[in-house]
Amino acid sequence: MNADDTYAAPSTIRRILQDTGDTWAVVGLSGNRSRAAYGVAEVLQRFGKRVVPVHPKAETVHGEQGYASLADIPFPVDVVDVFVNSELAGGVADEAVAVGAKAVWFQLGVVDPDAFERTRAAGLDMVMDRCPAIEIPRLVGPA
Repeated sequence: MNADDTYAAPSTIRRILQDTGDTWAVVGLSGNRSRAAYGVAEVLQRFGKRVVPVHPKAETVHGEQGYASLADIPFPVDVVDVFVNSELAGGVADEAVAVGAKAVWFQLGVVDPDAFERTRAAGLDMVMDRCPAIEIPRLVGPA
């Protein structure tokens, strides 16, 4: 494993995208079309993922009801995809563990090595500093 794979092992990326489940809570997703989360959520939906917006506004986005926090989602989520800055991301990872998610994905530029260690120690898969909208077409081909 090279240094680039430390927080984004190809086997972990593959497992999260193919085997972990199809319900993705996207933290930071709002109706703002100019934000990266909006486009990434659209790609995830194209590949068959259910995208659940998590944002203080609790907006409906891409046809899915939004929630103000992970704890407010009344059904299980498989993956928590994090679009907040690195200083806040660790708290979101801890919330993902608390709600019983199976995996956490920190987007490009979002890195918190301590959160990575805590999340992995809790038994969850985790990827940091990668984008599932880039990785999933590489893995399964275009949607």
